[in-house]
Amino acid sequence: MSLFLPGRVVVFDYGEVISRTPHGAWDALVQATGVPMDELLPVYQELRHDLDRGDLSVLQYWRAIGARTGRSWSVTEVHGFWAIDFTGWFAVEQETLAIVEELHDAGTRLALLSNAGFDFGDPYRRSPMGSLFETVVVSAEEHVLKPDPSVYRTTCDRLGITPEQMVFVDNRAENAAGADAIGAVGHHYTSPAGLRAFLQDLAASAEGASA
Repeated sequence: MSLFLPGRVVVFDYGEVISRTPHGAWDALVQATGVPMDELLPVYQELRHDLDRGDLSVLQYWRAIGARTGRSWSVTEVHGFWAIDFTGWFAVEQETLAIVEELHDAGTRLALLSNAGFDFGDPYRRSPMGSLFETVVVSAEEHVLKPDPSVYRTTCDRLGITPEQMVFVDNRAENAAGADAIGAVGHHYTSPAGLRAFLQDLAASAEGASA
């Protein structure tokens, strides 16, 4: 079945939907920083909200992690940590990205809405993957995080659509629910197979409605 959704725009989250969870990069960060995983990961994740909201630069983020874990790192050291972390997020789930491409090739409009820092904006837009999206919205650039309603509405405005025309895919249930709350259709992503089944159901409904 063609994944063509006329009159809809499918908006994708990036991290742990299109990208894989960067377990290997986290292991490498433990080695590079000397901070044990059970100490590093909770702080890494907690402070990520400030990074993704645009309240911290990458350097400030890693310096804050150092302060919380009793370390002091040079810019050179931080750059090394950033390189490990940043590249880790660009290992993609091929099956999911293939679904994105299939939607695009069928003529379905697509966009990306990601909670991410400033450093992800250009790679999202200029990577091969970026050619599939007509709009990319990065939380740091908007200074607001999902599931705040305003970031979904901003995405709709950039696309020139109403919320009812948006289909939003995210690995976090609260972010999918945030899209539902403004009148869009949210899908809580758990697997490529589940995503494909969800999209096929929408495509079949659209086809039935036009018959």
